[in-house]
Amino acid sequence: MNSKERIHQDLNAVLKGRKELETSVLRQLLAAVLNKEKEKRYKISKEKPDAGGVELDKECQLTDEEVMDVISSEIKKRKESIELFERGGRQELADKEKKEAEILGKYLPEQLPEEEVKKIVEEAIAKVGAKEIKDMGRVMSELMPKVKGRAEGTLVSKIVKELLVS
Repeated sequence: MNSKERIHQDLNAVLKGRKELETSVLRQLLAAVLNKEKEKRYKISKEKPDAGGVELDKECQLTDEEVMDVISSEIKKRKESIELFERGGRQELADKEKKEAEILGKYLPEQLPEEEVKKIVEEAIAKVGAKEIKDMGRVMSELMPKVKGRAEGTLVSKIVKELLVS
């Protein structure tokens, strides 16, 4: 079962259980996935104007990795909102966003601990021979395929900066 099917299945379960917050979050997530599929379909139809029907429908389906990207993006939006709500003194809204981010987090692979990320970063720095902060782009392009979906980009870039500066 792929990620999208799992989300659909879970949505049906929370609908039956009358869990309002989970229902809302999963509906928003499926809407985001659908929007991404529409974008992909549009791009494919521009690149291959003669593609149509079943072939186009198959090609515009998101892969599990692309669904993970959508989930990560939705979590990132929640985290940005949490920060803004806390700065504005709206703790009840920040708490709601935290709960939503937790629900979405269940659909991502288990996150790597910081020590593990640091080890992977050190290996990437050694592999590309990075010596200073201007080499950060090369290090990040080496790293991201290895940690994608398993570690936040902000954490990874923070560790890379720390290691390249020291």
